[in-house]
Amino acid sequence: MVKKMRAVHVLGSLLLLFTVSQVSAKEVEVTIDLAKQRMEVFVDGYRKHKWKVSTARKGYTTPVGDYKPLWISRMHYSKKYDNAPMPYSIFFNGGYAIHGTNHTRRLGRTASHGCVRLHTNNARKLYKMVRKYGKKNMKIMVRRHVDDALVGNYTSNLLMGDPELN
Repeated sequence: MVKKMRAVHVLGSLLLLFTVSQVSAKEVEVTIDLAKQRMEVFVDGYRKHKWKVSTARKGYTTPVGDYKPLWISRMHYSKKYDNAPMPYSIFFNGGYAIHGTNHTRRLGRTASHGCVRLHTNNARKLYKMVRKYGKKNMKIMVRRHVDDALVGNYTSNLLMGDPELN
């Protein structure tokens, strides 16, 4: 009888743990607007961040489409461009990545060889979100132009009272 009760208790605990982990999984959407050179980050439909970025300058291309992170690297060095540092890299299409840069004066304007560059502090925040919520829960959308009316829920995160979103 005691063994049976323990088994039921363990099974119940596992079920509760599974349910809580399913509820706590957050969906992260990253929208990159090439025309505006802006990135917006949404968590469960609520905008958490809006940052300036630099994408492909003339003669280069940042691929447009919907992606999932393929792999991440806290500090990557470009094999193609003179070992250039790429802190907090999130690779989403072959050698294309979202990553931090020290060239912050160029943010908000095209400047890269195709990667999506942002301030290193912001790249760190995004990288931590991938680590926290998982690659499978993140979607990266690169668009030539994003219609503001079609993206996310613009309800103020401060009104929601969720410290995760503030």
